[in-house]
Amino acid sequence: MNVSENVKAIKENIQSACKQSGRSPEDITIVAVTKYVSIERAEEALEAGILHLGENRDEGLSSKWEVLRDKPHWHFIGSLQSRKVKNIIDKVSYIHSLDRLSLAKEISKRAEKPVSCFVQVNVSGEGSKHGISPHEVKGFIDRLKNYSNIKVAGLMTMAPHTDDEAFLRSCFRQLKTIQEEIHSLKLPHAPCTELSMGMSNDYMIAIEEGATFIRIGTALVGND
Repeated sequence: MNVSENVKAIKENIQSACKQSGRSPEDITIVAVTKYVSIERAEEALEAGILHLGENRDEGLSSKWEVLRDKPHWHFIGSLQSRKVKNIIDKVSYIHSLDRLSLAKEISKRAEKPVSCFVQVNVSGEGSKHGISPHEVKGFIDRLKNYSNIKVAGLMTMAPHTDDEAFLRSCFRQLKTIQEEIHSLKLPHAPCTELSMGMSNDYMIAIEEGATFIRIGTALVGND
């Protein structure tokens, strides 16, 4: 597993996807998903120039944070239980899984300053996935104005694991449309300029459809 070579290949793919869609590679943030790998592998990602690391469990984030501290920007990318918020809130730059008001209340209560959050949207409608439904997004974000330490940076989705490119594109495109609608409202608490979508198997498609944050694990750091 050569992380630096993986990073180089991923950046080349990003350039290709951006060229295809008339975008700039500078608009894309790579989040290395380090949840299945060692601290040493996470450090390799940092040494290869990756500035953002993502974890999906509070224990995993805390154990890596103890060693790496503020070297990376930390992203919490998994489903977050309200009772676990206190364990990660002072460590993370972004939370990618805001999907209920009880969680927003806890984040806002525990945070010392506004936290950049992605509202998780279940675009595909799969029962196994977390997130609010697309038609709930506007009302949910409107209610988030009551929580002073919540800043809605953008929207996040997890696409289904499928080889059906047309279906993947439709999921990503639908999220992009919703993001643009929210952004156009010019809500002070919800600039909603970002889109967190795309993983190891579909990040090039996600970029072509508007992703600004891509969450890459296996293709970047492996899974062991």
